Amino acid sequence: MGGRLGSGIAARLPFGRVEGLLLAVALIWGVSYSVVKVAVAEVSVAQLLLLRFGLTFLLLLPALGVLVRQWRAAAAGGALLLGVNLLAIFACESWGVAQTSAANAAFLVSLCVAFTPLCEWWLLGERPGRHVLLAALVSVLGALLLAFAHGDGLRLPGIGDALMVLAACLRALMVCLTRRHGDRHGWPALTMTAVQMGVMAAGSATLMAGQFGTDWPALPVSRPFWAALAFLVLLCTLFAFFAQNYAASRTSASRVALLTGSEPLWGALVAVLWLGEPLSAQGWLGGALIVAAAWWVSRPGARRG
Repeated sequence: MGGRLGSGIAARLPFGRVEGLLLAVALIWGVSYSVVKVAVAEVSVAQLLLLRFGLTFLLLLPALGVLVRQWRAAAAGGALLLGVNLLAIFACESWGVAQTSAANAAFLVSLCVAFTPLCEWWLLGERPGRHVLLAALVSVLGALLLAFAHGDGLRLPGIGDALMVLAACLRALMVCLTRRHGDRHGWPALTMTAVQMGVMAAGSATLMAGQFGTDWPALPVSRPFWAALAFLVLLCTLFAFFAQNYAASRTSASRVALLTGSEPLWGALVAVLWLGEPLSAQGWLGGALIVAAAWWVSRPGARRG
């Protein structure tokens, strides 16, 4: 019933609103890989996560007021589980991008488009349409071309690449769990985001304690770091997670994954233009395939396929 309700809502929305939000999220998250690369040059991954999600949680505290009026133990438990899953995603992504190129990290995480339709089928009982499966296969082909591309030829994946693939698996699970939670409990997207940020802040503090004990490092003072942190908090976290939580309850999980699957192309562009990372013709071909797949599922009439 939840799946049919979500599809019905999606059908009533003016075409392009949800798709536009998801493509904006893809652009912002694509830029974030280079921004994280800059930030982790000055602080540890655990400290960056704590600053990012702790500040976001403080900004979202007013959104928790709805819990007083709509408190349900099952809904709270589901939101906490989503927060734990998000912490695992960002730990994998942050450590992964610290050990591989920003462009490669963005490429590999896009493999979530291949995992999401299967996750959606398993968790939500919704068999993806043929056009979605075809687009997922095209995205996977593009991601593989990108993952093994280097400025001067082929490269073998490393530990950072493996962490990004694990993050892609967890992203697919996250999209489906968010959709199921929205169908069952109907909490506002901003409240869901606030709960998730609280869990992630607490988890990041635990990681900091495990790494540094009670002797936590001082905060950096450089302007580039704080500019990077502001971008991560305001756009990559506050806006992007609200938009994703909003969209996940109004369209299919597969479409969410595929539309945000244009993220690697933006990540590659920024990494090449800003960080000077090399990218071969094979890499650009892979990015073009991913963007083509995202366009295919967002075209008018795709919902019926």
